[in-house]
Amino acid sequence: MQHALIVDDTPATLALLSELVEKLGDCRAVPFANSSEALAWCERTPVDLVIVDYTMDGMDGLEFIRRFRSIPGRDIAPIMMVTASDQKPVRYRALDAGANDFMAKPVDKVEFLARAKNLLILSDARTKLADRAAWLADEVQKATAEILARERDTVMRLSRAAEFRDPETGAHISRMAHYSRLIAKGLGMTEAEQDLLLEAAPMHDLGKVGIADSILLKPGRLTEAEFVIMKQHAVYGYELLQGSASRVLQTGAEIALGHHEKFDGSGYPQGLKGEAIPLFSRIVAVADVFDALTSERPYKKAWTLEEAVDFLTAGAGTHFDPRCVQSFLNVWDDITAVRALHADDGESKLLSIL
Repeated sequence: MQHALIVDDTPATLALLSELVEKLGDCRAVPFANSSEALAWCERTPVDLVIVDYTMDGMDGLEFIRRFRSIPGRDIAPIMMVTASDQKPVRYRALDAGANDFMAKPVDKVEFLARAKNLLILSDARTKLADRAAWLADEVQKATAEILARERDTVMRLSRAAEFRDPETGAHISRMAHYSRLIAKGLGMTEAEQDLLLEAAPMHDLGKVGIADSILLKPGRLTEAEFVIMKQHAVYGYELLQGSASRVLQTGAEIALGHHEKFDGSGYPQGLKGEAIPLFSRIVAVADVFDALTSERPYKKAWTLEEAVDFLTAGAGTHFDPRCVQSFLNVWDDITAVRALHADDGESKLLSIL
């Protein structure tokens, strides 16, 4: 059942138009003599056709059309204005306001029925088109969500591949990813950027899958030659991830390559300096080093939190971006909460990252 709103403050015209609308078949007339009351009704109820007189007490037809079109969701309903045949300037203004058709007074019944029927057909077509567009948008959203879910699963599995070859635990990866997100939040990044960093940060050491066990798992200090080989893990991670169509993997590639760069240019593999280092890499550098220092490993004891904070503070401006260090310190309570939530327990916690 379609609904045609009729607004006219002349009782005889209102009754005539209502009677004609009812003759259209599957359409119900909704008459109003007061334009303000009619507009209030429109704010609550969708309508398929609007028939409005131009000359009315209070709000005239032009103002009614303007206000009607400003109501959310009322942009596609066709509007017919009833005017005197010699009121062309009014018609022009009505078209600008959003009217679709006109009827001259006195109303010709046959012409009115034909015009109203055509407008209702137009309204039905527009509604179906809008519904189709909404359906397509919903389907695209569902498909995108499925792709993102598969992408997250891929990221987690890639990160676990590095975890299986490294003495670091999955909890370390969870902690540093959440630390990174907190730093990004403190720097004023958007929610989308924070989430992207949370998903991509776990891939920072993916390139370690290309490092021999004799070097990767060596309990003592690496020789100079061994360290040269170890440093290649940054490049390996980048090469594994670059070129992907996935924004998460692209970001992971950037982080893998840059998270060992230092703010003063003394880092590796490219020797980048200051803001030439991608911001995500600068953030991950702080989060990764802090958690590595405060975590116990087979080859070292854990530093105290105070010792690790002192290290970050001392390295601000040389090793680390000072803004990233300060952002980290500004959310210290959140940092310690993440540390407690993702404590080492001997099991991988990669799946708790997202």
